[in-house]
Amino acid sequence: MYIYKTEILTVSTKWFSDKANEEDILMLDNLINERASDGWELAAYDYMATATQIKGAFVVTFRKETA
Repeated sequence: MYIYKTEILTVSTKWFSDKANEEDILMLDNLINERASDGWELAAYDYMATATQIKGAFVVTFRKETA
């Protein structure tokens, strides 16, 4: 059985494109590695752009096996 934890990782401000960039990917990698060191496994993620295309975020779900 697993327990799940979902987090929102807000990315850098966008002015001309709503796409994730290298800085955003680095932030995501850091979050995944930090949680992995605590025993969490990446279960799912999605990138959400906003309607105004200024601010976006990753929704990241981790899972951990219960003892």
